[in-house]
Amino acid sequence: MDLEDVGCRARFMIRDRDGKFPALFDAVLKDTGIEVVLTGIRMPRMKSIMERWVQMCRHELLD
Repeated sequence: MDLEDVGCRARFMIRDRDGKFPALFDAVLKDTGIEVVLTGIRMPRMKSIMERWVQMCRHELLD
């Protein structure tokens, strides 16, 4: 985890429910203290919704 060298720490990993992520992937993250948060089931527009939300937060909070 390169973030720890900088003094930052990841708390959450947001990922989809794809089968390419085995249970071992989640176990490794859990051992490092990172909580895995799964996206909703069958939500094809979630990426666009989240991109819009992040953009709104950047404009409202950082400008």
